[in-house]
Amino acid sequence: MDSETNFVEQFERGKIAFDNGQYRQSITDFEAAAKLTPLGSRSGGEVQLWLVMAYQAAGQLPEAKTLCRKLTRHPQADCRKQSKQVLFILEAPSLARPKEWMTEIPDLSQADAQGPSYVQSLPSKKIKPPPSPIYFEDPAGMNTEDNGFLGLAIAVFVLIAIAIIGGTGAFR
Repeated sequence: MDSETNFVEQFERGKIAFDNGQYRQSITDFEAAAKLTPLGSRSGGEVQLWLVMAYQAAGQLPEAKTLCRKLTRHPQADCRKQSKQVLFILEAPSLARPKEWMTEIPDLSQADAQGPSYVQSLPSKKIKPPPSPIYFEDPAGMNTEDNGFLGLAIAVFVLIAIAIIGGTGAFR
């Protein structure tokens, strides 16, 4: 294999390690890739910028700042511009965060030795509410006297039937 192929493989391994949060491994891969390409080239500047980010992510801030300052004088204009932007971020003062913005993560290193600290509850049975009772109206309070409506309705029906069948001609 030629050095360009080796460079690409090392560089890609470094990116994958960085994306997976393996910052120390990504530093190793980026440093190896940087040795395989001219540092003044575009690819050399790109791998060094990745190395700056890996240093910063791994908590090696002095190394990140030193390399980033060096990259502000890189022959490639894009690399210079990006390194100036990254350096501005790296050198920015860290702001104090109010305690209420922070969530404390408990130390779980001793949790396995103590066993579970929770009580497992049994699944609760869903209790169905009793059906609502059906209330019937009390017939004693109803007016049940015949008001003649049924007789009137039958009479009207009979008259209409006679008119239709009998041929009075009113509905033809």
